Amino acid sequence: VLATFESPWPLAKGPLFDVECRDSKTGDGAFLAVTPPTKGKSIGDLPDSFFLDRLFSSTGRFSFYGAPTDIKVKSSKTQDSYRVIELGFSNLSQSTNAEIPRKAVLVATIPEGADEAVMLIGSASASQWRKGSEAMVRKTVESFKAVQAPTGMKIRAKERTNSSV
Repeated sequence: VLATFESPWPLAKGPLFDVECRDSKTGDGAFLAVTPPTKGKSIGDLPDSFFLDRLFSSTGRFSFYGAPTDIKVKSSKTQDSYRVIELGFSNLSQSTNAEIPRKAVLVATIPEGADEAVMLIGSASASQWRKGSEAMVRKTVESFKAVQAPTGMKIRAKERTNSSV
């Protein structure tokens, strides 16, 4: 699968991050995630809970300091081969241990030949959302595409800090 999206935030680096772009000061950002197998269901036939269970699982991006609370789906629709879910939730802050309300937009698709959905989740704290982050999150998730990778692609090793990857 080839997945692409455009982000105003830099790529997050470190052992904790997979594919995530984020603003380290505000916490605004977007990241990729993959669901469990869809068992042949189409994107429109899967319930919202299928995506949210993965997003808010104990190993999910928003569950580092405890399970998110107050999860509310604002809207859910299928457009072409993409599912778009808008939601709000609260998660615990690492520094204050207080619950911080967040807004998010999740977009998912099942690329041809795959049995898992690939998701891009963009989010910001509710206060940042109101200050303009909503437009950045929406633009980012609207740029998301995930398609079957062409066959015959060659992988090249890339030099990184004196070792090949």
